[in-house]
Amino acid sequence: MNNILLFTETMIDVAVQISFIGIAISIVLLLYRIISGPSNPDRAVALDALGINLMAIAGITSILVVTSKLNDVILLIGILLFIGTVALSKYMEKGVIIDRDMD
Repeated sequence: MNNILLFTETMIDVAVQISFIGIAISIVLLLYRIISGPSNPDRAVALDALGINLMAIAGITSILVVTSKLNDVILLIGILLFIGTVALSKYMEKGVIIDRDMD
């Protein structure tokens, strides 16, 4: 029974390390797309994907540390990412974020 638990712990550690490497490669490629993106919508999509990668890092870290305290951080990143994406898309569409009707 002890061998099964040790094998499972080793397998989780290897999976977490592989996930961190994959996310790091993804972040590097997304940073390249943000810097040299051919258009502003491409940059916006890359920023959105970068935020999703930050959420993944927080989730994998919570698995590695064996805690559920980082769930609030994941939700906060998700909410801020959604608000930022809406604001950025509105700015790219209209040129302003907050419309002021001064009638």
